[in-house]
Amino acid sequence: MTGPMTLQYKIPQSVLVVIYTPDHEVLLIRRVEADAAAPAFWQSVTGAKDTEGEPWAVTAAREVWEETGIDCRPGGMCAQGLDDWGLENIYAIYPRWLHRYAAGVTHNVERVFGLSVPGRMEVRLSPAEHTDWCWLPMAEAADLCFSPSNAEAILQLMHRGRVNASGVDA
Repeated sequence: MTGPMTLQYKIPQSVLVVIYTPDHEVLLIRRVEADAAAPAFWQSVTGAKDTEGEPWAVTAAREVWEETGIDCRPGGMCAQGLDDWGLENIYAIYPRWLHRYAAGVTHNVERVFGLSVPGRMEVRLSPAEHTDWCWLPMAEAADLCFSPSNAEAILQLMHRGRVNASGVDA
């Protein structure tokens, strides 16, 4: 005999990880929705905490590993490049995704990270979530993003690294 079914809702706390190279190129991945009628869209790595107590950096490293195969977990090849920007975005959850959260949850807190990698890297996608990936100059990547907070985070790289929109050192 099995017990009652437990619904697992998403925790409304997530990370956004902008992965970039010294040449100021940004990795974007093309997200696929379970609902085939919903259009695919481009984004940086994102994902929710597994538990409310999970540290932000642990969530960020796990999501990067799961979605790209790039290892920035402690001891991983890119661990030194993971940088918590100390920024949090709070936004209303799109109505089409509200069913993923407990009743009454309408907003998500998104913590922003950057991940500096040594150069363009091959990416191993999670086929259940993503169908393609590309490296683009910052301005192009920001223009292609579905999420306004994702585009803004990419554009912030220009201020963090003192580069212009085309990705050239200022």
